[in-house]
Amino acid sequence: MAHGLNVVAVATNRPSCGGAAFAREKGIPLGELSQKAFASAEERDAAMRDFFKGHGVELVVDAGYDRVHAQSFVEAFGGRIINIHPSLLPQFGGGMDAVEQALDSGAKETGATVHIVTPDLDAGPILVQEAVPVLEGDTVETLRQRVHEAEYRILPQAIRLMEARLSPGARRKGSSRTRGAASEFVG
Repeated sequence: MAHGLNVVAVATNRPSCGGAAFAREKGIPLGELSQKAFASAEERDAAMRDFFKGHGVELVVDAGYDRVHAQSFVEAFGGRIINIHPSLLPQFGGGMDAVEQALDSGAKETGATVHIVTPDLDAGPILVQEAVPVLEGDTVETLRQRVHEAEYRILPQAIRLMEARLSPGARRKGSSRTRGAASEFVG
């Protein structure tokens, strides 16, 4: 599928997002999980967990995901959720304004990090990072674009690293690739 990766399910709260369009185009099961449809974030995460489990997902890739997962979701996929963050963690972790923080701080570089999700926000083991220089005259938009380009380069690398880690015990008999899911939630 995308970058030769086996995406078996996509979940989103925004039916118009790129991940949803990708799922529709490729005929991949799509879970549209608007927070408004659930009494709590825990209920939404339970529905997402059940959706992913029902499709045999082995690796969850948070791409564009701007929520903190419920503890039960993290436990259900323990060590098998990865997140992409727009900074060189641990710098500027814990929020969605990392690019703004980098500019405001006067940092000479920022970047992108893919890490394993743990109960501690943006504190899981780092899989891949790529530095992005902060250039004189950068705006939030110009820097964010270069950070996104780095994210697009490193996310497939991180997925392949996880695939290699999971392959001995997580692959189904006869399956040639780890079955992955993407989640994209914004706002």
